Amino acid sequence: MSGDSLLGRRVPRRADRIFVRVGGWEQLREAASAVRLPVFVQEQGIPVALELDGRDAAATHAVAFDPAGRPLATGRLLADAQIGRMAVLAAHRGKGLGVSILRALVAIAAVRGTRELRLHAQISAIGFYLREGFSIEGEPYEEAGIAHQTMVRLLSA
Repeated sequence: MSGDSLLGRRVPRRADRIFVRVGGWEQLREAASAVRLPVFVQEQGIPVALELDGRDAAATHAVAFDPAGRPLATGRLLADAQIGRMAVLAAHRGKGLGVSILRALVAIAAVRGTRELRLHAQISAIGFYLREGFSIEGEPYEEAGIAHQTMVRLLSA
């Protein structure tokens, strides 16, 4: 099974009928943007030009929806095996949505045969990624005015 065969499918993640949909930017642009813009642009003050970096069209996206179809969380997997744009709307944090998104993206990478995933974690999220099997690499740095840390996770063959 190729990773692309998972695109567009709903992946159930929680007993309360939250579901994660994985697909391309054309399919998930509106839903992903409905999470990313409030979190990154409005809440964190990242300029729209940095948030919309031109890499979305080639990425695989995951979006968590509530039973009414409202987007609550999102993330993306780039072709170079970098996970990014992980975001959960403020009112829905602490409910396992970020874990659902991350695990969906890791699963896609594993199906594609990816050996190593990378991400640029905001310092405040390091513990989250450590719990999901990522490890710290290098020294902290600033990205978009926010302290970040490169993290990596090796996947089984």
